[in-house]
Amino acid sequence: MASRNLILALDQGTTSSRSILFNQQFGIEMQSQREFKQHFPDSGWVEHNAMDIWQTTLDTCHEAMAQAQVTSADIAAIGITNQRETTIIWDRSTGKPVYNAIVWQDRRTSDICSQLKEQGLEPLVTANTGLLLDPYFSATKIAWILDNVPNVREKAERGELAFGTVDTWLLWNLTEGQSHATDATNASRTMLYNIHKHDWDEELLKLFNIPRKLLPDVRDCAADFGTTTLLGGAIPILGVAGDQQAATLGQACFDTGMMKSTYGTGCFALLNTGNSAVTSNNRLLTTIAYQLKGEPTYALEGSIFIAGAAVQWLRDGIGIIESAAQSGQLALKADANQQVYMVPAFTGLGAPWWDAEARGALFGLTRNTGPAEIAKAALESVCYQTLDLLKAMQSDWQHSGQTVLRVDGGMSESDWTMQCLADILQTQVDRPEITETTALGAAWLAGSSAGVWPDRAGFAKSWKVRKSYAPKMTITERDVKVAGWSKAVQRVLQ
Repeated sequence: MASRNLILALDQGTTSSRSILFNQQFGIEMQSQREFKQHFPDSGWVEHNAMDIWQTTLDTCHEAMAQAQVTSADIAAIGITNQRETTIIWDRSTGKPVYNAIVWQDRRTSDICSQLKEQGLEPLVTANTGLLLDPYFSATKIAWILDNVPNVREKAERGELAFGTVDTWLLWNLTEGQSHATDATNASRTMLYNIHKHDWDEELLKLFNIPRKLLPDVRDCAADFGTTTLLGGAIPILGVAGDQQAATLGQACFDTGMMKSTYGTGCFALLNTGNSAVTSNNRLLTTIAYQLKGEPTYALEGSIFIAGAAVQWLRDGIGIIESAAQSGQLALKADANQQVYMVPAFTGLGAPWWDAEARGALFGLTRNTGPAEIAKAALESVCYQTLDLLKAMQSDWQHSGQTVLRVDGGMSESDWTMQCLADILQTQVDRPEITETTALGAAWLAGSSAGVWPDRAGFAKSWKVRKSYAPKMTITERDVKVAGWSKAVQRVLQ
């Protein structure tokens, strides 16, 4: 093995931290993964211990390197990708968090967002950030910590504290406090960053009463983020992107009009709109897909809160399957004459509805409905929600040509679900050779910066499809099913 040709990708997710070593052929040499505890201190509240995030990340780095029998001398660079919007504030002198990390799923600031909407402030937020006024994003989480943890606001005003999304927290720890930085994609999810002026927005900092001293420097996705010496020797950190944007890069969606959808806990679809920040009329988000050499590329994004989590509920909540993989097999056994709909609004509905108060429901149940029909309804719900996003995107961004959807994430491994997706969308669905696209995108940022991986054009050529799914269902049959879904959604909207 030639020295310094590996790339270490840190993929810090909502339920686990992973470290993956990629070789120059984009293959995985070794990976390590560790889950960590989720904290639910109150209804709708979701927290992590920020030290757990850091420790599991560091542990998986050491494990992957030890199992691959490599040293820091074999690693050219590190790339970081992370769960977005999750909010951490820590003491600059001690490095200790002042409160648990408030996770992107957390809804505790719903009332604050509602009050600001009633004051007519959402158009300002959307115009400057591309986002909607929602507890999902970081701004109201930061404000909550400043207002609810004793002495924190005073320290923040004095510049003694630092805020970061998870990438910034990892960078701070990897560089032992030398680097307080983030990239444009993560900054664009805070509801404090002006995506047109490319700077923290003074108007919004004032609105949310957040001191600018708290905030990190914002850099390109491929940039010098500092150096770590915690893995044996000096390794530069050269790439950072939020998880969904990293997946967009990993799927090589560099051209305007390309679209990817990641099916994990939730589902996140991004449509590359090039250098145009398209304003949505359908409550989609306008966000930065990536920023390279000072030039931002924009995307429309739709977020579905519950995708794989619906399958987890089948397993852990009602116990009708023992493993996620069984959901597709069970759905195959469903009675074709029953049309059961699950609206999985366990934590509200995301785009294009954005109803935080909606709750989940099953419709169309009969005496003959059993586990197979419920499993089928759970999987189909993901496909219907993706269609809602696609329709909204096509309405916002009129362009000719058929959309081909590139998919990744755990659920993309289910042939049943991906065929259903192609049928419901009536479009081609492509699953790539490498489905670890989130980590791959972070690795590409670091590897191309380090000169050991190809540039955009070269990387795009390397993307290969493993399996394509073409629609098999008639449009008439699809339309009947979708009409039933639309009725079901209307019934749960508040």
